[in-house]
Amino acid sequence: MSPDTNRLAEFTDRLWDDEIVPALKRYIEVPAKSPMFDADWAKNGYVDRVVRDAAGWVEGKKLPGLKLEVIRLEGRTPVILFEVPATKPGSTDTVLLYGHLDKQPEFNGWRNDLGPWTPKYEDGKLYGRGGADDGYAVYASLAAIMALDAQGIPRPRCVGLIESCEESGSFDLPHYLEALKARLGNVSLVVCLDSGAGNYDQLWLTTSLRGMVSGVLKVEVLTEGVHSGDASGLVPSSFRIMRQVLDRLEDSKTGELLPASFHCEVPANRVKEAQASAAILKDEVYKRFPWACGADGAPALPTTTDPAQALLNRTWKPTLSVTGVDGFPELSSAGNVLRPYTAFKLSLRLPPLVDGHEASMKLKALLEDNAPYNAKVTFHPDGRAGQLGATGWSAPELSPWLHDALNAASNTQFGAPVGFIGQGGTIPLMSMLAKGFPKAQMMVCGVLGPKSNAHGPNEFLHVPYGKKLTTSVAQVMAACP
Repeated sequence: MSPDTNRLAEFTDRLWDDEIVPALKRYIEVPAKSPMFDADWAKNGYVDRVVRDAAGWVEGKKLPGLKLEVIRLEGRTPVILFEVPATKPGSTDTVLLYGHLDKQPEFNGWRNDLGPWTPKYEDGKLYGRGGADDGYAVYASLAAIMALDAQGIPRPRCVGLIESCEESGSFDLPHYLEALKARLGNVSLVVCLDSGAGNYDQLWLTTSLRGMVSGVLKVEVLTEGVHSGDASGLVPSSFRIMRQVLDRLEDSKTGELLPASFHCEVPANRVKEAQASAAILKDEVYKRFPWACGADGAPALPTTTDPAQALLNRTWKPTLSVTGVDGFPELSSAGNVLRPYTAFKLSLRLPPLVDGHEASMKLKALLEDNAPYNAKVTFHPDGRAGQLGATGWSAPELSPWLHDALNAASNTQFGAPVGFIGQGGTIPLMSMLAKGFPKAQMMVCGVLGPKSNAHGPNEFLHVPYGKKLTTSVAQVMAACP
């Protein structure tokens, strides 16, 4: 029994307009920052509030047989687990639908009329922190189920798993997966809506995700600041030592990471996918970024203008970013003082096939050993013991039924075939599920298309794309064998 795709679209469109967009506006207003960015998250209660609000919305739909529980393991962030029984006779499979409700911090540079906790719906875009990454996922997941049930379309059992620690590396999630494994059942399809899109003109399936090691690198040479005229030339600059230490890791001229162990060979099928996606996206692969202009008025240049190589660079090459700094006064307060220390927050993106924990340990040794001038150099990876560094993910071979279902959904909802693309971000859950459910198929998609700017200023959710993605999920679930 095939669904009426027009009715599916009408259902999801109406639900988005009447309920999901208003719910997401309320969600954006809550500064539910991930535990890494809010040490007092439990006391502040923001994470609990958004979890409670989302759980209440799901329960309020009163789907037949719906079971929902907010689970709180001791000392850990909560998860929502909801279950809707199969309507397909004889089905023993489970569709696992994943999302998260924790957010990145505010960042600066927002438009004057926008803000991280101030939702604004304008020209089909819902601005604010966390709506697209990915507060919408729990609502879209249930909407897809409801759209099928409204037509009586048979589907497998559906289980939703919504965490609140993803932006901190999902360090609590392995404990929940272990505790809930029996309740998840025979997972045959994972639907993860925390990823991106190459454009807003078709459905995009994510085929790989990078891993990541992040942490604080600190160089200390003094116990307190001293007059720079008195000490410079004798006391080595902590910033200069920082540069030397980072030179062990990165070629500053090219951005190439030097340790061979942080690289891996790109599989041939991923190269072909990048070439196919490049033919669709062309120079928008790099032109979509908000480049600053140089003195001559021309925009800054990317590392490459070859679209296929650009896609591979951002998905299969290890790269280093400095995302935060400490030990520096504000410019307005910067006197002639030689600073006692310099600290950088490092974000090292790893190719999908490199083990995140091993890379974390190798990075720590590389940065700390044999410090110049015998300075105190320390690198503290983020996360908790046993969970340092996130491993990336490369999708298993796509089953014919899923390939056909994705393509049919994309053609029906967007009028264009499905696209396949790697993403440079990290979703720790995917490598965990690949180990726990090695036979499961993966539908990893998302609304983070051009200029949506997750984690940065002016983040937005492209609502028309979100509606079509929701309907596409429903179509794929209806096609499950």
